Amino acid sequence: MAGLRELYQEVILDHNRKPRNFRRLGAPTAAAEGYNPLCGDRISVELEVEGDTLRDIAFQGSGCAISKASASMMTAALKGKTVGEAAAAIEQFRAMLTDERPADASALPGRLAVLEGVREFPIRIKCATLPWHTLRAALQGRGEPVTTE
Repeated sequence: MAGLRELYQEVILDHNRKPRNFRRLGAPTAAAEGYNPLCGDRISVELEVEGDTLRDIAFQGSGCAISKASASMMTAALKGKTVGEAAAAIEQFRAMLTDERPADASALPGRLAVLEGVREFPIRIKCATLPWHTLRAALQGRGEPVTTE
């Protein structure tokens, strides 16, 4: 268990220090803003959807290490996936962190399963899920900012 906790912390710190896809897109086809009033995390997600594929995905914002790492890992894992695959990943990620009996985290793309460690810190679940709520809003074309409240 100690090894898993160390891996969780190591991955969070790495993605916080060197976030992947932390930039603006030149011509996004979809975008959304998200806010976590509990701790002040703010995030924007931009997408370049071509046909049914997330050709590019980027984020910007400020917040805690968990929200930044979650956004970084989300963009890295979902770039090149279909909109349907992204929607499924959003639901799997939410279930991994909030369901009483979480789904198998290994079904998530990339190294996202390592974020399962956030379950041990219930107050931080909203930090980890904010980028995912924001991505869902972008995919659905919602104009108003999303919030974790």
